[in-house]
Amino acid sequence: MDKCLFLCYIFIKVINMKRMVSGIQPSGRMTLGNYLGAIRNFVKLQDEYEMFIFVADMHAITVKQDPIELKSRIREVIALYIACGLDYNKATIFLQSENEYHANLSWFLECNSYIGELSRMTQFKDKSKKGNDNSISVGLFTYPILMASDIILYDPDFVPVGDDQKQHVELARDIAERFNKRYGDTFKIPMPFIPKEGSRIKDLQDPTKKMSKSSESEKGCIYILEDFKKIEKKIMSSVTDSSSSVYYDIINKPGISNLMTIYSAITNLKYDEIEEKFKNENYGVFKRSIVEELKKTIIPIQDRYKEIINSDLIDKVLDQGISKVKPIAKEKYNIVKEKIGLIR
Repeated sequence: MDKCLFLCYIFIKVINMKRMVSGIQPSGRMTLGNYLGAIRNFVKLQDEYEMFIFVADMHAITVKQDPIELKSRIREVIALYIACGLDYNKATIFLQSENEYHANLSWFLECNSYIGELSRMTQFKDKSKKGNDNSISVGLFTYPILMASDIILYDPDFVPVGDDQKQHVELARDIAERFNKRYGDTFKIPMPFIPKEGSRIKDLQDPTKKMSKSSESEKGCIYILEDFKKIEKKIMSSVTDSSSSVYYDIINKPGISNLMTIYSAITNLKYDEIEEKFKNENYGVFKRSIVEELKKTIIPIQDRYKEIINSDLIDKVLDQGISKVKPIAKEKYNIVKEKIGLIR
């Protein structure tokens, strides 16, 4: 294939790529669940889709944050994105707060949304139980609309999310469809993209709950950047059951099922293959195998992260990303503004 034909092939491939948009909040240390459920999938998808990946720093401030710590964690997330394998020449990586059109569009969408539908959002209901009317920010209530703005601003085809975030994509779809009916065809209606395996890693001490950076106990949560000896200890002391057989049963064996989900995600083995491999082994042997596989995955990420975090690569990546997405966002924002009637 000569150079001209090759360039034409690349151009056609790029313009035919479906677009994905997703982001991660910098509110807390990145967990194994974040990596296996989101970032690793971004890496797999970056050759097949046009990826817009952002740090959702504006979402982080719906609850009180220490400014110095927040700034540090924003850079940490970017460095981890790259260390985990996101290629900034394939995936577009940027900061949500550096693009004012996210918040600007969100106001228009708020004026086309309803209190009732926001009140039904499960994450708001869960978080609001922990406070009272004088401690819960308005942002915590309305942030699903900002999330809708994050999504539909770029007309994506798919939004990769965990199954616990599917409700937010459904709200974004509802808001986009409502706007299109009122003002004419404006937004593409995105579809949620939920990976089948590794999409929801559970807490190691309470496998009925999602592994979360806001977990009450750190023993149930693996952080990507923590000392690997701590990771090993957490795996070896993870909750199982009184049996000794390794097989998948989310109801009766939630602890082992969770460990199988982790092992499946890092080895690409199916559950029946894992069951066959460890059919004559006890839980200790199985846990040790998980530790060894995690070591192959996490140590290289930690080493690469150390190279990136204090380099100028982070700023280079963010400058490159915002220069690409901002013109796209501005164009969509101006279309919306004109359709609403906010023009001279």
